[in-house]
Amino acid sequence: MNKYEKSEAAIAALTPEQFRVTQQDGTERPGTGQYLANKEPGVYVDIVSGEPLFASSDKFDSGCGWPSFTKPITPVYVQELVDDSLGMRRTEVRSASGDSHLGHVFNDGPQERGGLRYCINSASLKFIHRNDMESEGYGEYLDQVEEIG
Repeated sequence: MNKYEKSEAAIAALTPEQFRVTQQDGTERPGTGQYLANKEPGVYVDIVSGEPLFASSDKFDSGCGWPSFTKPITPVYVQELVDDSLGMRRTEVRSASGDSHLGHVFNDGPQERGGLRYCINSASLKFIHRNDMESEGYGEYLDQVEEIG
């Protein structure tokens, strides 16, 4: 059994903005997300299911107005789907169990780190600080979180 699941209780606890982004494929306005400037060490998990999605050590400032990451912490929890909306072809990123809309992935990220930019809405994320990862059940990912200088 998967320990990360979408539940009606989790959906009901979302703010209107979190609901719009995760459940209705919305996008928060650029520059407004609560995690855009976050430089603390930890992991970013799906606000709905708790699936571990991205590590702080893979976050970078892309200048696009949304938190950006070079890769998922555990690829099995991140689905990539073709998105033909808005008259263009993009690759949508969703959480696997939570089925939350997270954002999109582009191939204009740092070349030395794989070349990908996962452009993610803060409203789809919950941040777990490194100091709380063990007690919150994310201790197995501590080795992927490094001190940010």
